[in-house]
Amino acid sequence: MKELIESLWNDFQSESKTTKDSKSLDELRVKFLGKKGGVTNLLKQLSKVPMDERPSVGAQVNQLKERIQQILTERMNSLLTNENERKMQAEGIDPTLPGTAPNVGTLHPVSQVCDQIKSIFLSMGFFIADGPEVEEEYYNFEALNVPQHHPARDCQDTFYLENNQLLRTQTSPMQIRTMEKLKPPLKMIALGKVFRRDDDITHSPMFHQVEGLVVDENVSMSDLKGTLLLFSDMMFGKRPYRFRPHYFPFTEPSAELDIQCIFCQGKGCRVCKMSGWLEILGCGMVNPKVFDAVKYDSERYTGFAFGMGIDRIAMLRYGINHIKLLFDSDIRFLRQF
Repeated sequence: MKELIESLWNDFQSESKTTKDSKSLDELRVKFLGKKGGVTNLLKQLSKVPMDERPSVGAQVNQLKERIQQILTERMNSLLTNENERKMQAEGIDPTLPGTAPNVGTLHPVSQVCDQIKSIFLSMGFFIADGPEVEEEYYNFEALNVPQHHPARDCQDTFYLENNQLLRTQTSPMQIRTMEKLKPPLKMIALGKVFRRDDDITHSPMFHQVEGLVVDENVSMSDLKGTLLLFSDMMFGKRPYRFRPHYFPFTEPSAELDIQCIFCQGKGCRVCKMSGWLEILGCGMVNPKVFDAVKYDSERYTGFAFGMGIDRIAMLRYGINHIKLLFDSDIRFLRQF
């Protein structure tokens, strides 16, 4: 039995020297320590050893098993370390290769236009005001000289809530809130989301709007036209334009500013409804009744106000022919911006 133990040990030492990778070393482990391995066979033969010799022979077999296991573990750790080093060297980073740039998001076109609008009006000396999206009827209608019977107050246009509250239909309430806090002179714009029951090729139930207000002594219609034409030129470049008389309860006189259609260059198309013109904003001189609501002296001060849909400005700025493209979250569309 002792000769078998010695022979098995010599065989292991001889074969272990020829193993060059972790796979062959694992095969060696199975050969000597596996269920059918040499050491296991020696343990099975202990029953044939005389009773008085079994303890010493069994101890020798267990000692052989431990020595083989220790050598296999050390050898395996060494081989794995060498293999990992070779693998890392083979897969090492080549600093001369071009890097892989990560995908970087961009601002939504509406956000880009918001930033452009802010930049234009800030350069003219305006400041930015902010206010709540859930508004009171007083600020959304009464203080802006919109009477109870006005069509804009119909439930088909406005999302009404409880306790005389609603989702604001325009950013104009910020004019009232700002004038309640500040005294003239002032030049402000307010940007934000507004909500109306409207849905077609150029309208959405939720859209973005910017409102502007200038109040001072001797403010005239020429100041209004000069300011808005400068904005139009900076946003769209010099294009044919026209001011059309219009009606808004909170301005008098009132007008709408149109520019030549971006899509058909004035020839007439589906977007401009074959007119060749696109409305970009409404405007007018502030109605004295609005000044009365905020206790401004309408005999001393005059002012003008304007409002425009930012989403529509984005459509014109980038040549987008359907407003729903702005809200579909189609990555193929958004990547263009």
